[in-house]
Amino acid sequence: MDSLPIDTSHPAVRQYLALIRLQVLTPLSLLINIATVVVCSALVSPSISEVSRRFPTSISPRPIVIAIYVAAIYAGQLGYCVLIVLARKAETKQTITKVGLSLVVANWVMAIWAVAWIFESFLLSTILQGILLITLLYANLVLLIYHQPTTARPFDMMLIHAPLRFFLVLQFGLMFPLSLFINLGLTYTPAVVGPPLDYSDHPWPGFGVVLGTNLLGLIVIILRRDIVWCIAATWICISVWSLKPKPSPVFVVAILFTVLHPLALIGSYIYAIFFPRRGVVLPPGDEALYGRSENGGAAPTASHQGAGNANGPREIDENIAWG
Repeated sequence: MDSLPIDTSHPAVRQYLALIRLQVLTPLSLLINIATVVVCSALVSPSISEVSRRFPTSISPRPIVIAIYVAAIYAGQLGYCVLIVLARKAETKQTITKVGLSLVVANWVMAIWAVAWIFESFLLSTILQGILLITLLYANLVLLIYHQPTTARPFDMMLIHAPLRFFLVLQFGLMFPLSLFINLGLTYTPAVVGPPLDYSDHPWPGFGVVLGTNLLGLIVIILRRDIVWCIAATWICISVWSLKPKPSPVFVVAILFTVLHPLALIGSYIYAIFFPRRGVVLPPGDEALYGRSENGGAAPTASHQGAGNANGPREIDENIAWG
């Protein structure tokens, strides 16, 4: 068979082929994810929510609140699928190709998890949730390090960063710990009617998870002024305390962070407004120390100026530097 008349090793060609693959694989994986979760939630018995009611824990959420949360993730991913097709900016295409396969894997893993959950295979469910958490953590770290969100590309923020962040916070703050709790037997005895019989048992593992995950989220919100993480973490806290009864330590901490997350976000923005970061202002002539001339060009070196006129480090007058 003759070779293709194109150079598949060329970076532009490889990126084009990667986008073509993602244009097929991403909608397919999302469709499989949505279809599996819908079937396991509405058409089979026991459903996902029924299994959750059979094994209540100290961090079990209200199903309808989490259902709306997951629907928001799906809506964001639908927009992401459209963005893959319509993307024109080189930066957007590069971002998609870097994290696209991670999202495809995450969708498939979530679909398999839904099946494992309704069959009450909690060990497999926990393993799948761990894989899902690692996959989403990797994708978000890639975005954070190499493709940071910017207002110059608002659709990237809304349709790439936001859905992946929402997905990560769900696994980190709720789904993985919940599956782990059930697998470890940190559950209550469900009642036929009314609340669990021994809901005050195992309060401290739930307290530790809710406190630890939300403290980490609070740090992210303060340092990065992360609106998406704030909304997601607050949403999960609401889902936890809205399903009653809950052990007092878990209930109080969930309520506390429901208030703290928005306050921290508002406070971090106020701080940034009143205490903006300022760069160091160099006095005239010191640009040459950093290889630049005053007009922005390259500064002349010692070989051009003569040995006696070489520019070297010197003390800066702070009165001049800071005005």
